[in-house]
Amino acid sequence: MPDRQRADARRNYARILAVAEEEVAAQGTAASLEQIARTAGVGSATVRRHFPTRRALLEAVSRKRIEALCARAHDLTGKDDSRDALLEWLGDVVAYCICARGLAAALAYDGAGSDPVHENACSAALEEAAGPLLRRAEQGGAVAAGVTVTDLITLVVGIVLATEHYPDPAARAERLFRLAVAGLSPQS
Repeated sequence: MPDRQRADARRNYARILAVAEEEVAAQGTAASLEQIARTAGVGSATVRRHFPTRRALLEAVSRKRIEALCARAHDLTGKDDSRDALLEWLGDVVAYCICARGLAAALAYDGAGSDPVHENACSAALEEAAGPLLRRAEQGGAVAAGVTVTDLITLVVGIVLATEHYPDPAARAERLFRLAVAGLSPQS
């Protein structure tokens, strides 16, 4: 929220965002914008002025978690084992997406625009932060050439969205993530 906005607009933004965080935590991406407006005590037009799309709302709700994941990527970049560092970070992304309903949807590719990955602020931030982790793992031979952070985020988003309705989504997502990392073939 720009500081040049009127004080009441900044207050409305903060109130809407706080309510939206609670609603998304409870309802996931199905959170009602109208319910958010009612609970925040503003009109639905005010919500839409601050958050013109559902993705904009989800990105705002997810911003703190994205910042934490970016900081985690930076912290892990110096770790000796580049493969372990990358997998630890990806595991953190899976865990955050499981516990923070709506985060996977905020990261999901939606096909909008000419450069969709970078129009998604959450994915763009993670791509930039995890780039060095991936490059180190690739240079160390732990990751095949040509794999991108976008590929890895898409994989994580797919796993999280596919498991969100399981009785224990965290356990199921962790199993599928480990399966994706190990591959289908038995180790020799």
